[in-house]
Amino acid sequence: MKPTVFFLCLLIAAGAYAQAPGVTRPKITGIDHVDFYTTNADSNVALYLNVLGLVSTDPVEPGQTHVFLIGSQWVAYSPAPDPKSTDRMDRIAFRTEDCNALRSYLAASGVKVPGDCASSKNGARSFVMNDPDGHRVEFAEPPKLSRIQGAIGDSVSHRLIHAGFIVRNREAEDHFYKDILGFHIYWYGGMQPDHTDCVAMQVPDGTDWLEYMLNVDAKPSLQLTGVMNHISLGVSDMKNAQAKLESHGWKPHGDEHAQMGKDGKWQLNLYDPDFTRIELMEFKPVQKPCCSDFQGPHPHEP
Repeated sequence: MKPTVFFLCLLIAAGAYAQAPGVTRPKITGIDHVDFYTTNADSNVALYLNVLGLVSTDPVEPGQTHVFLIGSQWVAYSPAPDPKSTDRMDRIAFRTEDCNALRSYLAASGVKVPGDCASSKNGARSFVMNDPDGHRVEFAEPPKLSRIQGAIGDSVSHRLIHAGFIVRNREAEDHFYKDILGFHIYWYGGMQPDHTDCVAMQVPDGTDWLEYMLNVDAKPSLQLTGVMNHISLGVSDMKNAQAKLESHGWKPHGDEHAQMGKDGKWQLNLYDPDFTRIELMEFKPVQKPCCSDFQGPHPHEP
């Protein structure tokens, strides 16, 4: 190729690149809600309303039977489509400032997404997709003028601070959540200082995080999957939170008791009828964490 032709091609290519519109990722500010399945709706309602002290609202999405409010966030349940399945998590929904812009951004990044955002009964706009590991994730844009809000009342918590699920392919998940969406490490650790069993990936524009649960058996039981595929509700003081639970009739037993986590935060695990873990966790550590230092801001009361 002659030099003049070569440089002309470079100029044309550079001009085309400069004219291509850039696609900017809109903010992803936290967890909007989490959807689970249940085989025992009555016992589940008793746990969320009577023990945790949350309030309920009308179903937001098709198939839902119960929605429990955690401040401006929520957790929902639907009847389990397959009671024999060992996985009761439906999906995790992250909050974004612009549903359509985020969908376009992902499409431009080579990610398979739906052709449009859908509207829900509460006025939110969202789309649902599968992440590289096969988990259903949703990105939701809250209503502009108003949104559902749980009453403070006797609720044990007013913030959903993280959710976790089993991850088999961390490299693929990192490419999606870290490289494309901008999530970053908040903390990582394991049962042993030199072994990583969980990785907290904080949203790019907030303090909530997604927790990778690593090194899980290839065919986990319903109970083990429930421990791993979980949600966490933030509290300022675990002693006060436990006192409130006890005032609602709950008592420490079995695996349900306050304990110090590897991240230096007090935590207390409750379990729904299908063994899904609802973790209470203090917003800030009270001692040095195992394995790694925190690399992001801590959550706080809304």
